Amino acid sequence: MVFSGLIFIFRFLPAFLTVYLLLPDKCRNLVLFLGSLVFYAWGEPVYIVLMLFSALLDYGNGRILEYAKGKEKDFLARGILLESVFVNLSLLGVFKYSGALPLPVGISFYTFQTMSYTIDVYRGEVAAQKDLITFGAYVSMFPQLIAGPVVKYKDVEKELSERTINWQDGYEGIGRFCMGLGKKVLLANQVGLLFEAVKKLPPDQMCVSTAWIGSLAFALQLYFDFSGYSDMAVGLARMLGFHLKENFDYPYRSASITEFWRRWHISLGQWFRDYVYIPLGGSRRGLAKQIRNILIVWVLTGIWHGKGWNFLVWGLYFGLLLILEKCFLLKYLKKLPGAAGHLYAMTAVAVGMTVFALEDLRQAAGWIVMLFGAGGVFWNGTTEWLLTNYGVLLLFCIAGAAGLGKRPGQYPVVWAAVFFLSVAYIVDAAYNPFLYFRF
Repeated sequence: MVFSGLIFIFRFLPAFLTVYLLLPDKCRNLVLFLGSLVFYAWGEPVYIVLMLFSALLDYGNGRILEYAKGKEKDFLARGILLESVFVNLSLLGVFKYSGALPLPVGISFYTFQTMSYTIDVYRGEVAAQKDLITFGAYVSMFPQLIAGPVVKYKDVEKELSERTINWQDGYEGIGRFCMGLGKKVLLANQVGLLFEAVKKLPPDQMCVSTAWIGSLAFALQLYFDFSGYSDMAVGLARMLGFHLKENFDYPYRSASITEFWRRWHISLGQWFRDYVYIPLGGSRRGLAKQIRNILIVWVLTGIWHGKGWNFLVWGLYFGLLLILEKCFLLKYLKKLPGAAGHLYAMTAVAVGMTVFALEDLRQAAGWIVMLFGAGGVFWNGTTEWLLTNYGVLLLFCIAGAAGLGKRPGQYPVVWAAVFFLSVAYIVDAAYNPFLYFRF
């Protein structure tokens, strides 16, 4: 079941909200837990057992850790922590990287959430959750279960125990959901057609400008697809009384790669910062170790996205750019006009997105070489055809990614128009899941 599907919009969501809002407050975690299980089982009935195992494992780990800490049994506490990390990473390794089994939807997200919970209990940053249903509601919460944001337990701990639902949250949640739906259906899916059209071009029709159009199209598709899902997740959570943190902050406004990664997939970046980078020493132990720590984080970030070599190369590419900026480049970028920094950042992002999009590294290398003038032809008839058919869409997407359409999204009449137009597209469209479902 996907947020942009008719079954979710017109059947599951109305039925769930009716039950959730009518029952007493004390029943809401149970309703959320059971509703989330139905949501997940709709498309992954077999792998619901895997998610429940992960939840039950770290629920038990939290209880044992609290006992061990109270009795000052540090050896037991460290053992439980290592067991949680080992088992969760093993689940990811077997299902995501072995290739022997289908990838369970959402496994990259819920294993990171349960693992971070156990780490936070070990650190003493949160108390162990004693109610199994409440913990199950946290792990399986359907608004963010499939593709994030990665929600830390400590960020929703208070609202899991006590939350209020008011008209303002409902109003803003509905608007956020509708605008996210529009991002996915009206923008991401449509500009994705442009990328696919360029990717299928025979070599003799490719030139510098078509390569740039293709890279731009994928960068916009991924942004609107993933940020659209995040908007829908945040909006749905608001309807349920939760205030999730933002996952995107107009990353294509950035004037450096450092700034870009502060604005893109914020929850994942913060997870790696809190549970990998800082424990390794962060930036406190000299430049050499800081470089090592950045490389480790970005190798892991690449691997987290998938088993393809392109993801590892993608992670190393951005890790190296961040190291260069940390060492000297950022200092010079700050002296340049903002437009120059923005041009550098977006060029670097376009190259990185090309590697991300193309699993065949040879194809990706050929595409990138084409971006920078290989073949000698800058413009051809294919370019004109692409711009004639997709030029307006590209301009609209660029404006939206830059935040120029932020203010109209505040008005209910805009939400309604976007919602009904999106539904009209969904009725005639083929199944088109979110890109991050495969991660």
